[in-house]
Amino acid sequence: MVRAYTRKDYIRKIPGSRIVQYDMGNLSGEFPLKVTLEVKEPAQLSHNALEAARIASNRYMQRKSGRMGYHLKIRVYPHHIVRENPMATGAGADRVQDGMRKAFGKAVSSVAVVKADQKVLTIRTNKKNFKDAKEALKRAAMKFPVTCRIVVDEGAELVK
Repeated sequence: MVRAYTRKDYIRKIPGSRIVQYDMGNLSGEFPLKVTLEVKEPAQLSHNALEAARIASNRYMQRKSGRMGYHLKIRVYPHHIVRENPMATGAGADRVQDGMRKAFGKAVSSVAVVKADQKVLTIRTNKKNFKDAKEALKRAAMKFPVTCRIVVDEGAELVK
């Protein structure tokens, strides 16, 4: 039987993802409100940016509502490998390098390819922590290279 090769078979060393956890807070609690951060346009979110957003929002929610007052979930995974063809600089670099010939590149990082209006982060919480959840998602949105919006998915009638 002939084995079908994937693109990742040609990459020697794939850098590990920096994201430590995808679910934080109270994983089993029932929360009436569901607030989501979604991107407005297509983008590539690096694993570094996702981890920075997770840390910022999780730390803020933990400080404001305690460990058991929310559930934070990252909804995307960085599958796409970003490669770079590093060019040498300095004297004699033009004799050492091939330029763009055979320029497959080295794996540098991984990114999550997101579409327009795709959900990236979700916080489930109760009514008294709604403003804190919005602020936590706002802080997470600052870590991304694309404009985002905050949407109330469930429990909109509780906060109006």
